[in-house]
Amino acid sequence: MSKYYIGLDGGSTYLKAALIGEGRVIDTMVHNTGIDNDGTARRLADELCTKNGIRPSQIGYIMATGYSRKVLEVADDDISEITAHAYGVRMTAPAEYRPGMIIDIGGQDSKIIYLDSNYAVKNFSMNDKCAAGTGKFMEVIAQILETTIDRVGPLSLEATNPCDINSTCVVFAQSEVISLVARKYDRRDILAGMHISMARRIVKMMKKSEKDGDILMTGGGSLNIGLHRAFEEELMRDVYVASYPQFNGAIGAALIASERG
Repeated sequence: MSKYYIGLDGGSTYLKAALIGEGRVIDTMVHNTGIDNDGTARRLADELCTKNGIRPSQIGYIMATGYSRKVLEVADDDISEITAHAYGVRMTAPAEYRPGMIIDIGGQDSKIIYLDSNYAVKNFSMNDKCAAGTGKFMEVIAQILETTIDRVGPLSLEATNPCDINSTCVVFAQSEVISLVARKYDRRDILAGMHISMARRIVKMMKKSEKDGDILMTGGGSLNIGLHRAFEEELMRDVYVASYPQFNGAIGAALIASERG
C-alpha cells in the first residue's frame, strides 16, 4: 500500500498544506489560519486525503513548519521554515537547475537562504521586523491605488517613468505613495517604483560573499511579475520562479516527513 506524506506551513495569515507521494507533489491546499491553528491544520489534512481518495492510514508522517508549527498537534514533528524551504527546492526548482540562493517573499517577512551544492543551508538573512519588502506591503499599496494584488504586477510593466520611493519603513512608504497619488502621478509608475524599492531593499540584505550560484524566488511575492522583473534588473541576472512558489515551505516539510516516515 502506497504511503503519502503531508507538510503543513503555518503562517500568521494562511495555513498551507502539501501532499506528496510517489516522488511528486500530488496536491496543495491553503486556508485562512483563523484562531484555531490546529483545527485548521486537521481540516486541511482531512480535505487533502478526501479529495485525493487517500485513507488516513496511508499517511506515513506529517511535518509542520512556519510560525505556528509548535501548536499544530496533528503533526508528528516540526522543522524550522529555513530548513523546510531549502528542502522544498528539491521538488520545486526547474529540473536542470541547482539554486545557490532562495529569495522568499512571504506575507509578513522576506528571507534570503543560501544553499550549498547539496541543498544544505549555509546561511540566511531575514527581515521580519518591518512589513516593507513583504506581501503585506504590496497589499497596502494596491489598496491605496485602488487595484487588486493580482493586477499590481501587470500594471507596473506598463510604466514609462517609475517613481522614486525612498522610504524603507512601510508606514513612511505608504505616506510617500499617498503623496504621489495627490500629485497626480500615474499609478503604473508608482507601482513600478514600489517594486524597484522592494527589490533594492531585499538585495541589500544579501551577503556579498554568498552571491554565487543561481537564484530561485519562492513565496507569494514571486507570482508578481513586476517584482520578479525588478529583481532581475537590480541583480542583472536571471531569477527563476519555483513551481508551487507559495507552497515551497509546505513541500519541503512534506519531503522531510517522507524521510522520517
